[in-house]
Parts: sequence; structure tokens; C-alpha cells
Amino acid sequence: MLICGIDEAGRGPLAGPVVAACVIMPEIIQLDDVKDSKKLKEAERERLFEIIKKNCVEYRIEAIDNKKIDEINILNATMFAMERCLDNLENIGVKVLIDGNYFKLNSGKQILYNYETIIGGDDKIIQISAASILAKVTRDRLMCEYDKIYPLYNFKRHKGYGTKEHIENIRKFGLCDIHRISFCKKFI
Repeated sequence: MLICGIDEAGRGPLAGPVVAACVIMPEIIQLDDVKDSKKLKEAERERLFEIIKKNCVEYRIEAIDNKKIDEINILNATMFAMERCLDNLENIGVKVLIDGNYFKLNSGKQILYNYETIIGGDDKIIQISAASILAKVTRDRLMCEYDKIYPLYNFKRHKGYGTKEHIENIRKFGLCDIHRISFCKKFI
């Protein structure tokens, strides 16, 4: 049975989207460098991004923007991104392994999937690790593009996370269009 791993990137930042990815890998594959994206340097994640896409059976990546995050909250936005990934898979009937301890979709739709949540799965299961890398690289690339539109905030450096520099820039310049208002209330 094919395994589909799911993970997300960007639940904690003050700006930008949350991105989920799912990856189905061949039953027999050896990718020794693939591990939790947080344990890899940016250049290594970038290199593995292309290798994963080229060697996987299938992948999907979905981003939910800051406006939707503010509207439905970050947990629901994350679940929505994961749901969209699964809805768009061509391979159905796969075993779905999700990083973390929570998976609940709109209207209880999660019961349609043969799934399991795995705490620390992004460091244990190659499919989840691969999804972690696809989600992180995609989100980081989006934040670098936003940096060109909103250069005052230096998104290319901190990727929207609540660094000292980012918080100082919010206090100095206010919020821009990609800030999560619900995350930034205490800084404005």
C-alpha cells in the first residue's frame, strides 16, 4: 500500500500563508538526506525539494493566505490546506500519515481517509519528512517574493516569524497586507 505523508509549514509566523504538502513516495526508495525540514539548512532543503518532486509518485502543495487564517483561525486553516491537498490527489486509497496529534476536517470528512497521526512524524517517516520539505521550501519562496513587494519588513530574512526585527518593523511601519491581524494585535 502506498503511503501519503502530510505536513505543514508556517503555523506560527505573524505574516504570510500556512502551507501544507502531501507526498506519496514509491514503496521502495532510499533518500538518506530527507528528514524534518527544520533540521536541514536552506540550501539542503532547496536541493531536496527538486529530488523529492522528481522521485515521488505524487505530491500536492496548498497555501492558505493570512486573510483566511484570520477568518477561520490557524488550526482550521491548516486543516483546510491539508484537506485541499488530499482532495486533489489522483492516487486514492492510500494510507495517510500526518505529522502531529490532530487531524479533523470540515464536516468530519477525515473519516473518509485511512489515516494516522504521528507525533514527531516529520523526523520518523520519509513521506512526512518529504512533505515537510516541500511545504517549508514553498512557504520560504513565497515569503521571499513578498519581500520584494514589502521590503520594509525584511521577509526574506525572517520569513514572517516573530523575530525582534520583525516586531520592531511592525511597530515602526504598521501592518502590511500579508500580516495576520489576529497574530499581531499586541504589536500595534
